[in-house]
Amino acid sequence: MVFRHGHRISCLPRETTLSSTPGKYIIGLTGNIATGKSVVRRMLEHLGAYTIDADALSHRAIAKGAPGYQSVVNEFGKWILDPHGEIDRSKLASIIFRDPAALAELEAAIHPLVVQAIHLLVKRASQPIVAVEAIKILESGLKKECDSIWVTYAPEEVQIERLIRKRNLTRQDAQQRIGSQAAQSEKIAAANIVIRNTGSYDDLWKQVTTAWKQISPATAEITRPPVIKQARNFIVLRGKPKNSEAIAQLINHLSKGRQKMSGENVMASFGDKAYMLLQLQDQMVGVAGWQVENLVARTTDLYMENGIDLQIGLEMLMAEVEQASHDLQCEVSLIFPEAELANLSMVWKKLGYEQRTPSTLGVQAWQDAAIESMPQGSNLLLFKQLRQDRVLRPI
Repeated sequence: MVFRHGHRISCLPRETTLSSTPGKYIIGLTGNIATGKSVVRRMLEHLGAYTIDADALSHRAIAKGAPGYQSVVNEFGKWILDPHGEIDRSKLASIIFRDPAALAELEAAIHPLVVQAIHLLVKRASQPIVAVEAIKILESGLKKECDSIWVTYAPEEVQIERLIRKRNLTRQDAQQRIGSQAAQSEKIAAANIVIRNTGSYDDLWKQVTTAWKQISPATAEITRPPVIKQARNFIVLRGKPKNSEAIAQLINHLSKGRQKMSGENVMASFGDKAYMLLQLQDQMVGVAGWQVENLVARTTDLYMENGIDLQIGLEMLMAEVEQASHDLQCEVSLIFPEAELANLSMVWKKLGYEQRTPSTLGVQAWQDAAIESMPQGSNLLLFKQLRQDRVLRPI
Protein backbone atom coordinates (compact mmCIF):
# COMPACT_ATOMS: atom_id res chain seq x y z
CA MET A 1 0.00 0.00 0.00
CA VAL A 2 1.23 3.48 -0.83
CA PHE A 3 0.82 6.24 1.72
CA ARG A 4 1.89 9.78 2.41
CA HIS A 5 4.04 10.84 5.35
CA GLY A 6 4.44 14.57 4.92
CA HIS A 7 5.62 14.74 1.31
CA ARG A 8 7.11 11.25 1.51
CA ILE A 9 5.53 8.48 -0.47
CA SER A 10 5.93 4.91 0.63
CA CYS A 11 4.84 1.47 -0.37
CA LEU A 12 4.22 -1.57 1.79
CA PRO A 13 3.45 -5.09 0.67
CA ARG A 14 -0.11 -6.30 0.99
CA GLU A 15 1.03 -9.86 1.52
CA THR A 16 4.50 -11.11 2.36
CA THR A 17 6.08 -14.21 3.85
CA LEU A 18 8.46 -12.55 6.27
CA SER A 19 7.50 -14.56 9.33
CA SER A 20 8.11 -17.80 7.46
CA THR A 21 11.78 -16.94 6.99
CA PRO A 22 13.62 -19.64 8.94
CA GLY A 23 15.31 -18.39 12.09
CA LYS A 24 13.87 -14.87 11.88
CA TYR A 25 11.61 -13.07 14.33
CA ILE A 26 9.82 -10.10 12.70
CA ILE A 27 8.79 -6.96 14.59
CA GLY A 28 6.29 -4.70 12.87
CA LEU A 29 7.05 -1.19 14.14
CA THR A 30 4.37 1.42 13.55
CA GLY A 31 2.73 4.51 15.02
CA ASN A 32 1.33 7.86 13.97
CA ILE A 33 3.34 10.82 12.74
CA ALA A 34 5.95 12.29 15.15
CA THR A 35 5.57 9.54 17.74
CA GLY A 36 9.20 8.37 17.50
CA LYS A 37 9.13 5.29 15.25
CA SER A 38 12.51 5.99 13.69
CA VAL A 39 14.16 6.63 17.05
CA VAL A 40 12.85 3.31 18.37
CA ARG A 41 14.02 1.57 15.19
CA ARG A 42 17.55 2.86 15.71
CA MET A 43 17.47 1.83 19.36
CA LEU A 44 16.56 -1.67 18.24
CA GLU A 45 19.66 -1.57 16.02
CA HIS A 46 21.75 -0.76 19.09
CA LEU A 47 20.30 -3.83 20.79
CA GLY A 48 21.16 -6.10 17.86
CA ALA A 49 18.17 -6.12 15.52
CA TYR A 50 18.35 -5.63 11.78
CA THR A 51 15.91 -2.88 10.84
CA ILE A 52 14.16 -1.93 7.60
CA ASP A 53 12.66 1.46 6.75
CA ALA A 54 9.89 0.74 4.22
CA ASP A 55 9.59 4.46 3.53
CA ALA A 56 13.20 4.66 2.36
CA LEU A 57 12.77 1.58 0.16
CA SER A 58 9.82 3.12 -1.65
CA HIS A 59 11.87 6.27 -2.28
CA ARG A 60 14.63 4.14 -3.76
CA ALA A 61 12.18 2.30 -5.97
CA ILE A 62 11.30 5.48 -7.87
CA ALA A 63 14.73 7.14 -7.89
CA LYS A 64 16.20 7.99 -11.29
CA GLY A 65 17.43 4.78 -12.91
CA ALA A 66 15.78 2.52 -10.32
CA PRO A 67 13.33 -0.19 -11.41
CA GLY A 68 10.17 1.81 -10.70
CA TYR A 69 11.29 5.14 -12.12
CA GLN A 70 10.32 4.84 -15.77
CA SER A 71 6.92 3.27 -15.18
CA VAL A 72 5.98 6.12 -12.81
CA VAL A 73 7.21 8.76 -15.29
CA ASN A 74 5.34 7.02 -18.13
CA GLU A 75 2.15 6.97 -16.08
CA PHE A 76 2.21 10.50 -14.63
CA GLY A 77 4.27 12.48 -17.13
CA LYS A 78 7.58 14.29 -17.12
CA TRP A 79 6.10 17.31 -15.35
CA ILE A 80 6.57 15.44 -12.05
CA LEU A 81 10.36 15.58 -12.53
CA ASP A 82 12.60 18.13 -10.85
CA PRO A 83 15.40 19.96 -12.72
CA HIS A 84 17.75 17.01 -12.08
CA GLY A 85 15.38 14.47 -13.59
CA GLU A 86 14.36 13.00 -10.23
CA ILE A 87 10.70 12.42 -9.36
CA ASP A 88 9.42 15.29 -7.21
CA ARG A 89 7.50 13.40 -4.52
CA SER A 90 5.49 16.47 -3.50
CA LYS A 91 4.17 16.84 -7.06
CA LEU A 92 3.39 13.14 -7.20
CA ALA A 93 1.59 13.33 -3.87
CA SER A 94 -0.56 16.20 -5.13
CA ILE A 95 -1.92 13.83 -7.80
CA ILE A 96 -2.36 10.50 -6.08
CA PHE A 97 -4.14 11.75 -2.99
CA ARG A 98 -6.84 13.42 -5.06
CA ASP A 99 -7.30 10.53 -7.47
CA PRO A 100 -7.87 6.95 -6.21
CA ALA A 101 -7.16 5.55 -9.69
CA ALA A 102 -3.77 7.31 -9.75
CA LEU A 103 -3.02 5.90 -6.31
CA ALA A 104 -3.81 2.40 -7.55
CA GLU A 105 -1.48 2.88 -10.54
CA LEU A 106 1.35 3.95 -8.29
CA GLU A 107 0.77 0.99 -5.99
CA ALA A 108 0.94 -1.37 -8.95
CA ALA A 109 4.28 0.13 -10.01
CA ILE A 110 6.00 0.20 -6.63
CA HIS A 111 4.40 -2.60 -4.61
CA PRO A 112 6.30 -5.58 -6.13
CA LEU A 113 9.63 -3.76 -5.90
CA VAL A 114 9.33 -2.93 -2.20
CA VAL A 115 8.18 -6.50 -1.46
CA GLN A 116 11.21 -7.82 -3.29
CA ALA A 117 13.56 -5.48 -1.44
CA ILE A 118 12.13 -6.36 1.98
CA HIS A 119 12.41 -10.07 1.24
CA LEU A 120 15.99 -9.68 0.08
CA LEU A 121 17.01 -7.72 3.16
CA VAL A 122 15.31 -10.14 5.55
CA LYS A 123 16.80 -13.16 3.81
CA ARG A 124 20.38 -11.97 3.88
CA ALA A 125 20.24 -10.37 7.34
CA SER A 126 22.51 -12.21 9.75
CA GLN A 127 20.54 -10.97 12.76
CA PRO A 128 17.76 -13.26 14.06
CA ILE A 129 15.45 -10.31 14.86
CA VAL A 130 14.26 -7.95 12.12
CA ALA A 131 12.17 -4.81 12.68
CA VAL A 132 10.19 -3.32 9.78
CA GLU A 133 9.19 0.30 10.35
CA ALA A 134 6.17 1.72 8.51
CA ILE A 135 3.34 4.02 9.40
CA LYS A 136 0.64 1.73 7.94
CA ILE A 137 1.67 -1.79 8.86
CA LEU A 138 -1.79 -2.54 10.25
CA GLU A 139 -3.66 -1.18 7.23
CA SER A 140 -1.37 -2.80 4.66
CA GLY A 141 -1.93 -6.38 5.77
CA LEU A 142 1.66 -6.80 6.89
CA LYS A 143 0.40 -7.25 10.45
CA LYS A 144 -0.35 -10.96 10.00
CA GLU A 145 3.17 -11.57 8.75
CA CYS A 146 4.82 -10.12 11.87
CA ASP A 147 5.57 -12.02 15.03
CA SER A 148 5.00 -8.93 17.18
CA ILE A 149 3.49 -5.49 16.61
CA TRP A 150 5.16 -2.56 18.34
CA VAL A 151 3.35 0.79 18.41
CA THR A 152 4.87 4.12 19.39
CA TYR A 153 2.61 6.61 21.12
CA ALA A 154 3.07 10.31 21.96
CA PRO A 155 0.59 12.84 23.37
CA GLU A 156 -0.76 15.18 20.71
CA GLU A 157 0.99 18.22 22.17
CA VAL A 158 4.33 16.37 21.93
CA GLN A 159 3.57 15.47 18.30
CA ILE A 160 2.78 19.11 17.51
CA GLU A 161 5.95 20.38 19.17
CA ARG A 162 8.10 17.90 17.21
CA LEU A 163 6.48 18.77 13.88
CA ILE A 164 6.99 22.48 14.50
CA ARG A 165 10.60 22.03 15.65
CA LYS A 166 11.80 19.36 13.22
CA ARG A 167 9.75 20.10 10.10
CA ASN A 168 9.18 23.82 10.49
CA LEU A 169 5.41 23.43 10.30
CA THR A 170 2.94 25.93 11.68
CA ARG A 171 0.80 24.77 14.58
CA GLN A 172 -2.22 24.69 12.27
CA ASP A 173 -0.42 22.53 9.68
CA ALA A 174 0.86 20.21 12.40
CA GLN A 175 -2.64 19.75 13.82
CA GLN A 176 -4.00 19.13 10.33
CA ARG A 177 -1.50 16.35 9.64
CA ILE A 178 -2.14 14.73 13.00
CA GLY A 179 -5.91 14.97 12.48
CA SER A 180 -5.68 13.35 9.05
CA GLN A 181 -4.52 10.07 10.57
CA ALA A 182 -6.51 7.41 12.37
CA ALA A 183 -6.69 7.73 16.14
CA GLN A 184 -3.65 6.41 17.99
CA SER A 185 -5.97 4.29 20.11
CA GLU A 186 -6.70 2.09 17.07
CA LYS A 187 -3.05 1.18 16.69
CA ILE A 188 -2.59 0.70 20.42
CA ALA A 189 -5.51 -1.75 20.43
CA ALA A 190 -3.67 -3.93 17.89
CA ALA A 191 -0.26 -3.73 19.60
CA ASN A 192 1.68 -6.39 21.43
CA ILE A 193 4.08 -3.74 22.73
CA VAL A 194 3.31 -0.04 23.25
CA ILE A 195 6.24 2.38 23.56
CA ARG A 196 5.08 5.64 25.18
CA ASN A 197 7.36 8.37 23.93
CA THR A 198 6.82 11.54 25.95
CA GLY A 199 10.14 13.17 25.14
CA SER A 200 12.66 11.65 27.56
CA TYR A 201 15.30 9.64 25.69
CA ASP A 202 16.40 7.94 28.88
CA ASP A 203 12.85 6.75 29.59
CA LEU A 204 12.40 5.73 25.94
CA TRP A 205 15.60 3.67 26.01
CA LYS A 206 14.45 1.88 29.18
CA GLN A 207 11.09 1.01 27.60
CA VAL A 208 12.70 -0.29 24.41
CA THR A 209 15.24 -2.45 26.26
CA THR A 210 12.52 -3.83 28.53
CA ALA A 211 10.30 -4.65 25.55
CA TRP A 212 13.26 -6.22 23.74
CA LYS A 213 13.76 -8.69 26.59
CA GLN A 214 10.06 -9.59 26.53
CA ILE A 215 9.86 -10.46 22.83
CA SER A 216 10.19 -14.21 23.27
CA PRO A 217 12.24 -16.71 25.26
CA ALA A 218 13.52 -17.92 21.90
CA THR A 219 14.95 -14.50 21.09
CA ALA A 220 16.87 -13.62 24.23
CA GLU A 221 18.75 -10.35 24.34
CA ILE A 222 21.73 -10.15 22.02
CA THR A 223 24.58 -8.83 24.11
CA ARG A 224 27.35 -7.16 22.17
CA PRO A 225 30.73 -7.32 23.88
CA PRO A 226 32.02 -3.92 25.04
CA VAL A 227 35.51 -4.79 23.79
CA ILE A 228 35.38 -5.51 20.06
CA LYS A 229 39.00 -5.54 18.94
CA GLN A 230 42.40 -5.23 20.56
CA ALA A 231 45.83 -4.75 18.95
CA ARG A 232 49.09 -2.93 19.71
CA ASN A 233 47.77 -1.60 23.03
CA PHE A 234 44.71 -0.12 21.26
CA ILE A 235 41.22 -1.33 22.12
CA VAL A 236 38.01 -0.55 20.22
CA LEU A 237 34.87 -0.45 22.35
CA ARG A 238 31.24 0.06 21.48
CA GLY A 239 29.68 3.06 23.20
CA LYS A 240 26.48 2.52 25.15
CA PRO A 241 23.78 4.97 26.20
CA LYS A 242 24.87 4.51 29.81
CA ASN A 243 28.26 5.96 28.75
CA SER A 244 26.67 9.18 27.45
CA GLU A 245 28.39 11.51 29.91
CA ALA A 246 31.83 10.01 29.27
CA ILE A 247 31.31 10.14 25.49
CA ALA A 248 30.29 13.82 25.73
CA GLN A 249 33.45 14.66 27.69
CA LEU A 250 35.58 12.74 25.16
CA ILE A 251 34.07 14.59 22.16
CA ASN A 252 34.47 17.95 23.88
CA HIS A 253 38.12 17.20 24.62
CA LEU A 254 39.13 15.71 21.27
CA SER A 255 37.29 18.36 19.23
CA LYS A 256 39.09 21.05 21.27
CA GLY A 257 35.76 22.64 22.05
CA ARG A 258 34.55 22.86 18.46
CA GLN A 259 31.77 20.51 19.52
CA LYS A 260 30.10 21.16 22.83
CA MET A 261 28.19 18.14 24.00
CA SER A 262 26.46 17.18 27.24
CA GLY A 263 25.52 13.72 28.40
CA GLU A 264 21.93 14.59 27.56
CA ASN A 265 22.96 15.59 24.01
CA VAL A 266 24.71 12.27 23.51
CA MET A 267 21.78 10.33 24.92
CA ALA A 268 19.54 12.10 22.41
CA SER A 269 22.08 11.32 19.67
CA PHE A 270 21.68 7.62 20.36
CA GLY A 271 18.31 8.01 18.66
CA ASP A 272 20.25 8.70 15.44
CA LYS A 273 23.71 7.21 15.72
CA ALA A 274 26.11 4.83 17.41
CA TYR A 275 29.58 5.44 18.80
CA MET A 276 32.82 3.49 18.49
CA LEU A 277 35.50 4.39 21.03
CA LEU A 278 39.27 3.96 20.76
CA GLN A 279 41.25 3.32 23.94
CA LEU A 280 45.04 3.29 24.41
CA GLN A 281 46.45 2.06 27.70
CA ASP A 282 43.31 2.87 29.70
CA GLN A 283 42.91 6.30 28.08
CA MET A 284 40.21 7.16 25.55
CA VAL A 285 41.96 8.60 22.49
CA GLY A 286 39.43 8.42 19.65
CA VAL A 287 35.74 8.39 18.83
CA ALA A 288 33.64 7.78 15.74
CA GLY A 289 29.97 8.76 15.75
CA TRP A 290 28.14 7.15 12.84
CA GLN A 291 24.66 6.26 11.67
CA VAL A 292 23.05 4.03 9.08
CA GLU A 293 20.10 5.31 7.09
CA ASN A 294 18.79 3.97 3.78
CA LEU A 295 21.68 1.45 3.60
CA VAL A 296 24.28 4.24 3.77
CA ALA A 297 26.77 4.49 6.67
CA ARG A 298 27.67 8.07 7.58
CA THR A 299 30.48 8.89 10.01
CA THR A 300 29.84 12.48 11.05
CA ASP A 301 31.90 12.67 14.25
CA LEU A 302 35.52 11.53 13.97
CA TYR A 303 38.12 12.76 16.44
CA MET A 304 41.56 11.45 17.47
CA GLU A 305 44.01 12.46 20.17
CA ASN A 306 47.19 14.20 19.06
CA GLY A 307 50.42 12.26 19.48
CA ILE A 308 49.08 8.75 18.93
CA ASP A 309 49.73 6.50 15.94
CA LEU A 310 46.91 7.84 13.79
CA GLN A 311 47.33 5.19 11.10
CA ILE A 312 46.81 2.27 13.47
CA GLY A 313 44.12 4.10 15.42
CA LEU A 314 42.11 5.03 12.33
CA GLU A 315 42.52 1.58 10.81
CA MET A 316 41.16 -0.10 13.93
CA LEU A 317 38.35 2.36 14.52
CA MET A 318 37.11 2.47 10.94
CA ALA A 319 37.44 -1.30 10.50
CA GLU A 320 34.89 -1.79 13.26
CA VAL A 321 32.58 0.92 11.90
CA GLU A 322 32.72 -0.83 8.53
CA GLN A 323 32.10 -4.26 10.04
CA ALA A 324 29.05 -2.95 11.90
CA SER A 325 27.91 -1.25 8.67
CA HIS A 326 28.37 -4.52 6.79
CA ASP A 327 26.19 -6.27 9.39
CA LEU A 328 23.51 -3.70 8.55
CA GLN A 329 23.92 -4.43 4.81
CA CYS A 330 25.23 -0.96 3.95
CA GLU A 331 26.16 -0.29 0.36
CA VAL A 332 28.61 2.55 1.02
CA SER A 333 30.49 4.29 3.80
CA LEU A 334 30.66 8.08 3.85
CA ILE A 335 33.03 9.89 6.22
CA PHE A 336 32.97 13.62 6.93
CA PRO A 337 36.35 14.27 8.61
CA GLU A 338 37.83 17.51 9.78
CA ALA A 339 40.72 18.84 7.69
CA GLU A 340 43.43 17.52 10.01
CA LEU A 341 42.33 13.92 9.55
CA ALA A 342 41.28 14.34 5.92
CA ASN A 343 44.87 15.29 5.08
CA LEU A 344 46.07 11.78 5.98
CA SER A 345 45.61 10.81 2.34
CA MET A 346 47.90 7.75 2.42
CA VAL A 347 46.04 6.31 5.41
CA TRP A 348 42.65 6.80 3.75
CA LYS A 349 43.93 5.35 0.48
CA LYS A 350 45.11 2.24 2.33
CA LEU A 351 41.66 1.96 3.90
CA GLY A 352 40.05 2.16 0.45
CA TYR A 353 38.56 5.66 0.70
CA GLU A 354 38.75 8.44 -1.85
CA GLN A 355 37.80 12.08 -1.59
CA ARG A 356 34.62 12.84 -3.54
CA THR A 357 31.82 15.35 -3.89
CA PRO A 358 28.13 14.38 -3.54
CA SER A 359 27.42 14.97 -7.22
CA THR A 360 30.00 12.35 -8.26
CA LEU A 361 28.50 9.49 -6.22
CA GLY A 362 26.11 8.45 -8.99
CA VAL A 363 23.39 6.74 -6.93
CA GLN A 364 20.68 9.16 -5.81
CA ALA A 365 20.35 7.63 -2.34
CA TRP A 366 24.10 8.05 -1.82
CA GLN A 367 24.02 11.63 -3.05
CA ASP A 368 21.08 12.49 -0.82
CA ALA A 369 22.85 10.99 2.21
CA ALA A 370 26.02 12.97 1.48
CA ILE A 371 24.13 16.25 1.08
CA GLU A 372 22.05 15.68 4.22
CA SER A 373 25.08 14.81 6.38
CA MET A 374 27.66 17.30 5.08
CA PRO A 375 28.61 19.60 7.98
CA GLN A 376 27.84 23.25 7.40
CA GLY A 377 30.78 25.08 5.88
CA SER A 378 32.62 21.89 4.92
CA ASN A 379 33.12 20.13 1.60
CA LEU A 380 35.22 17.19 2.85
CA LEU A 381 33.76 13.81 1.97
CA LEU A 382 35.48 10.42 1.91
CA PHE A 383 33.74 7.59 0.03
CA LYS A 384 34.04 3.81 -0.05
CA GLN A 385 31.71 1.28 -1.64
CA LEU A 386 31.15 -1.64 0.70
CA ARG A 387 29.15 -3.98 -1.51
CA GLN A 388 28.31 -4.38 -5.18
CA ASP A 389 24.92 -6.13 -4.89
CA ARG A 390 22.66 -3.18 -4.32
CA VAL A 391 19.03 -3.22 -3.21
CA LEU A 392 16.65 -1.90 -5.90
CA ARG A 393 19.59 -1.49 -8.27
CA PRO A 394 19.06 0.32 -11.56
CA ILE A 395 17.80 -1.61 -14.56
